[in-house]
Amino acid sequence: MYDECRQRVWAYVVSRAGRQVADEVVSETFAIAWRRLDDVPEPALPWLLGVARNILRDNVRAEARREALAAELRAWTEGDVADQVTERIGVLRALAALPEDDREILVLVAWHGLSPKEVAQVIGCSSAAYRVRLHRARKRLKQAMDDIEGQAPVYVRDRGQAARPPLPHVRNYTEELS
Repeated sequence: MYDECRQRVWAYVVSRAGRQVADEVVSETFAIAWRRLDDVPEPALPWLLGVARNILRDNVRAEARREALAAELRAWTEGDVADQVTERIGVLRALAALPEDDREILVLVAWHGLSPKEVAQVIGCSSAAYRVRLHRARKRLKQAMDDIEGQAPVYVRDRGQAARPPLPHVRNYTEELS
């Protein structure tokens, strides 16, 4: 089977992905064929090409994950880390100052990545009502962030306690939201 099909599997992989990965994919294809020898039909070539195709597809997915991770790491390393931490703390404090309904809709959109239709379904309203609620929640979040920016900075002690207490009307949601 190897002698009969290797060249054709290799040619197929080269036509799909290039010579750089062909040897590796062909080796993996035949390793799978060896492990599943009882499952290999006659003729073996179509089955082997299907296995090679699946390996190529998995490689593309893995590469996409690696690129996404690299982009995320680049985003984390760009700029001043202290500014990013300060901004995150400000956003979390502003979110904590919002009513529960506003916080829920913003978290569903921003952190869970739900579509407008999905968010409307989760919160039990129409898409039009969702858009109005989202608009209002964003306005209140912006106002809360502006209010927090106008306050004195929060300095952190060694044990992670704030130097000044949080606002009395605000429950501490920062741990829940992070």
